[in-house]
Amino acid sequence: MNKRVLGQWFSLLHIDYVKLGPKWNYSGVISPYYRLYYIDEGKGTIAGPTASLTLERGFLYLIPSFTLCNLKCDNSLGQYFIQFFEESANGISLFQDNREPMKIMASELDQAIFKRLLKVNPGRGINRSDNPKVYEKNIYYKEYQELNNQQNIATQMETHGMIQQLLSRFLTSRTFKKHDRTAIPSAVLEAVSYIQINIKNKLTVMDLAKRANQHPDYFSRLFFKHMGERPIAYINGKRIERAQYLITTTRMSLDQVAVEVGFDTTPYLSRIFKKVTGLTPGRYALQNKEGSQI
Repeated sequence: MNKRVLGQWFSLLHIDYVKLGPKWNYSGVISPYYRLYYIDEGKGTIAGPTASLTLERGFLYLIPSFTLCNLKCDNSLGQYFIQFFEESANGISLFQDNREPMKIMASELDQAIFKRLLKVNPGRGINRSDNPKVYEKNIYYKEYQELNNQQNIATQMETHGMIQQLLSRFLTSRTFKKHDRTAIPSAVLEAVSYIQINIKNKLTVMDLAKRANQHPDYFSRLFFKHMGERPIAYINGKRIERAQYLITTTRMSLDQVAVEVGFDTTPYLSRIFKKVTGLTPGRYALQNKEGSQI
């Protein structure tokens, strides 16, 4: 049993069944939560950073948190959707190596799970707009988190279990770029956990290598071999993910966010933010700002 998987907790935000049309056409969407779709009619598209997927009847789709994507429907689309936050004991996302939309064929059980989730979680639709710029607000996150707190423990456990079961379909599919973490050296795994916990503090390759009792060059190569990027690129990526979350769910200024995620200056945050996401933090904040469009 992989104990790391058991350390993940998924907190429901929205769930509903909707009929979408050509107005469902949004680009540059980056959310701090997961999206799960089951399509029962019509067609649409999800365009991720490197590939585009057709939304079609009889398939499941997963968009991991902090995945940049474009959403589009030309005519009509029947969509069950679930949106949920992820928490983990060590701060490492279950899909941290998979920031791309994924697609698998749905089973009858998958369809039944979506319907059961909707039945035991009534009134959890967005009910305002299908535009992420409208409904991705801190005030709405708090509303739905409070609904979770009001649920009895049996419903909470059942909801969490069904979300896990749907996610497991992507963990075992060819769409999941599986990394055998049992083969990753402890020095790298410990560095990843240390980075997550100390993201707002000064982090250097020299310090990480010293903690692992390794030469910095060797440590950097080892980290790249198993994580797919150099330590500094990984650190910056995690800082930007945290910045996205804070911009979306708090009222912190960009100066405050920069300090909270470990950047010395706001311009440095802005430069790395745009490099990673393609957007400036100001534009990202504007998309998620509480305003009169509600």
